[in-house]
Formats: sequence, structure tokens, C-alpha cells
Amino acid sequence: MLSAGLTPPKPSISGFRPAEGRVGQKITVSGTALVGATAVTFNGTSANFVGNASGFVTATVPAGATSGPISVITGGSTATSKNSFTVLP
Repeated sequence: MLSAGLTPPKPSISGFRPAEGRVGQKITVSGTALVGATAVTFNGTSANFVGNASGFVTATVPAGATSGPISVITGGSTATSKNSFTVLP
């Protein structure tokens, strides 16, 4: 927990792999300040995830997900990928 009035760094997503996948597949999202993630979404659909380290989150493609950006929410800030993840049939 930060103190002394310090603002936590804003999260950012540098990429994810693989770039496409099916429902139920695990996707590794990389970036900065991802530790303490409270949510991960695939084009707005909430996903189950595990925060592995400050720079990595592993998320599972959720049922109902559609192709689009991946977002990670930490401490009230949202990081959204520049590239779209493709959901395969």
C-alpha cells in the first residue's frame, strides 16, 4: 500500500499472446503496473484472471467474448490494448 500521498503508477498494456484464441484459452497480457489488477475484460466481457507479477496477467477468454481490445483495471485506472484480440469460433 502506498502512503505519503504517492499516486500509484498508471497501468499500461504492451501486448498479449497469443493474439487469437478460443473461449477457455489462457492469454498472457504484458505491460507495466499490472500488479493489483481488479478486473480483466475482453472487449468489455469480464474474464477470470491471475496477476502473476507487476508486468504480467494471465486471463482466460470468457464465454460470450467478442474480438476487440483487452483491458486491465488496477486501482481505478484502466489500461487498454492498442491491438485487438481475435476470438476464434
